[in-house]
Order: sequence, then C-alpha cells, then structure tokens
Amino acid sequence: MNITQEKISDLNAILKVTLNPEDYNPKVEKALKDQAKKANLPGFRKGMVPVSHIKRMFGKSILVEEINTLLSDSVTQYLTDEKVEVLGQPLPLMDETEFKWDQTDVFEFQYEIGLAPVVDIEVSAKDKFTEYDVKADADTLKSRISNLRKSYGKMSNPEVSAEGDVLYSKLVQLDTKGEVFEGGIESTGSIRMDLVNDKKILKSLVGLKKDDTLTLNINKAFEGNAAVIAKLLNISEEDASDLTADFQVTILNVNRLEESDLNQEFFDKIFGEGIVTDEKAFEAKITEEIESMFKQDSARKLQSDIYAQYTSQTKMELPDEFLKKWLKTTNEKLTDKELEEGYAEFATNLKWTLIENKIIKENDIKIEYKDVFETAKQRIDAQFKMYSQQELPEDQLAQFTVNFLQEKENANRIFDEVKAEKVFDFIKSTVTIDKKEIAYNKFIELK
Repeated sequence: MNITQEKISDLNAILKVTLNPEDYNPKVEKALKDQAKKANLPGFRKGMVPVSHIKRMFGKSILVEEINTLLSDSVTQYLTDEKVEVLGQPLPLMDETEFKWDQTDVFEFQYEIGLAPVVDIEVSAKDKFTEYDVKADADTLKSRISNLRKSYGKMSNPEVSAEGDVLYSKLVQLDTKGEVFEGGIESTGSIRMDLVNDKKILKSLVGLKKDDTLTLNINKAFEGNAAVIAKLLNISEEDASDLTADFQVTILNVNRLEESDLNQEFFDKIFGEGIVTDEKAFEAKITEEIESMFKQDSARKLQSDIYAQYTSQTKMELPDEFLKKWLKTTNEKLTDKELEEGYAEFATNLKWTLIENKIIKENDIKIEYKDVFETAKQRIDAQFKMYSQQELPEDQLAQFTVNFLQEKENANRIFDEVKAEKVFDFIKSTVTIDKKEIAYNKFIELK
C-alpha cells in the first residue's frame, strides 16, 4: 500500500492511495471464509458451503466492502500518523478507471482534503472585557411581582374587557369578501391580550362585552407567532404560519386573573411559613431571586463577548470551497440557498473550535472523564428535580449518568460543554475583566 499527499495550497491537498492485491487479498480471503462458515444455503449443510461457491456468489460484493473498509482505516491511520490536521472528512474524487474486481487489480484512489489553517492567537492581560453586575430595575421588579401575584390570584369575569384580560371566544374564518368561509377554520379558544403585539388591534379588544363581535386578523395580532396562533385555532403550526385570513370573533366570556393580596398567606405560599413577614422583606427576597438569575445572563454575555472578540481578531483562512462541498455531500437535504445563508455562521463556529483547540494544546488544559461524568451527573440531577421535586439517591444518580454517557451523542455533547467551560475559565483567569454595575433594562439593550 502506498499513500502520498500532494499539497495544492496551504489549505487544500490531494491524498493518493494505491492498493495492491497483497494489501487487500488476505482480508478478502478471511471474509470469504467467515461467510462460508455462517452461510445457510439450499443444498449445503450450515457451515459447510465451499469457499469457492461463496466467492462465485458474493465475491465481488465482499471485495468492494473490504476495499472500502481498508481505504477508510488506512486514510484515517495515515492522517493520524502524519499529524495532518484536516477539516471535515476526506472526499473521494471521481475516477473514470474501470476495475476488473477479480482480486488482481491495482486500485488507485484519490481524496480531496481540507487542511486546518495555522491559528495565531495569544490570550493575555492586554485583552479587556466587561463583566456586568446586573441589578433589578423598578419595571422588571414590578413585572416579576405582578406575575407572582397573578400566579396565586383568582379568576374573575368582569363585564367589560381591559388590557391583560383573556377573551374566551368563538373564531370563524372569513373569505376575501369578509363573509364566512364555508369549510374554513372554526374554533373556540382564549385570546390572551398580553400576547397581542399590534397596538391598534390591542386597543380594539379593550371595552368588549360578552356576545360582542369584531373582525380580527390573527396573523397581524400575534405578529405571525405560529405557536400561539396554532394553539388558539387548534391547527398545526405549519398551517398557522401560512394563515393570512381575517376571523370573525364572538366574545363568549371575559376572564381576568386578579392579583393576589400582599398578605401573610401569599408570602407563606411563595417562600414557606414565616420566612417573609412584610412587603419590604418580600420585595428584597424577589430582588435577590431575580438578580441571581441575572448572573447567568451576565455570564452568557461575557462568554459571547469573548467569543465575538477572538473570532473577529484572530485572522485565519478556511478552505471554504472544500467545506461547502463537504457540507453538501454529508447533508443531502441541504439546499444551495441554505448553504449560502448558513455558511458564515458555520465558518465562525469552526474558527472558534480551532481557537479552542489551540488554547487547550498550548496551555496543556486537560479534559478528563471525571469532569465529563460530574457535569453529566449535575445535568441529570437538575432535570430530575425539575420534574419530580425529589432527590435521587447518589448510587442511582451515578448509574443513570453511566447509562447516559454510554450514548455517544450524549457523551460528545457533554464533552464539548466541559471543553468550552475549561477554555472560558482559562481565558477569564488570564485577561483583564472590568466589573460594571448596570440595571437590567439597560443590560438587555446591549448587543
């Protein structure tokens, strides 16, 4: 066997693989014998089929299979031994050569490969980032308290609708002339006014009474939110996304969720008996709760800024044409339009992966199984508590984690999480981070 690499450019190369009969025949002969032992053919006892008979019947297909396996293994081993860093996977180049496929051929194959670029990055204290200490502004705090009060409030049925009410209604699809569309959509559902985004439409829903009717463009009211429209009309999201018709809406009932009183009973329901005893302590507790959640938002913002800065300032070329060809080859349903629209994001993510790998290699960052195991265990534990409000025994949690990581896809995903976390931790420990206090309503305006 002979494998050679012909460099076309700094980012592209051709692998040439030559297989002689002595390279593949031992594997083919073994496969034929193994098949003969397992074959169950009419006229022969099981395991007693002559190898020559198997060769006549299946010889070519076995040869093709063994050649393909040998090629894949050999190319992978070559790239590993020669430390060739590739992007994507080698793509076979079409060849017009016709082979006899009789175990005497000298096979020659060529593969196109995309080479990883040189990554020149230095993480140092010269690099500056801002970490935000996000505080609850008055409107955010008011909204959170209002939502909690509604969650523990009671339902009433006022005569006249106001903003924030829910209109239980009958909805009938209209045609282009404004008449009832025969065979169209009919449904009864709840129009949540807090989800109506069009101000003019929202205004038209205020002041309505039971049995009032109006014409409503559902798509415009909810700004094309297919999930909301589908739930309201009891149709699929696919149908909802294409819906542009007006609907005749008849109000069947006005529902209003009254906010719970700020009393001891309410405080006890939220935090437990006697933990909070007045409005001031209640507000302080809610402030602490939401600012704790803001810390996660702040951490994501810092990571996003680090990602954006290093992918932007680290100059590297990618074998773009090869990568586009590889993406099309490995994703048969990918259209040319989807490829062009999504390639820039793919390329940026790939650049970050190369940056991660360089940082890990240069700084001897270790990603060990115990790190992956502990992260997976935390994810499973959190998920279980979310649904059952109970804690799993440690031995049972550990067994669930082992089973979870036996799935390759799960293991790879958690490995990537741990890898990203370790790289970000290293960067944050090396760069200069300025801390800045900011109100949440200002924080969400940051890009």
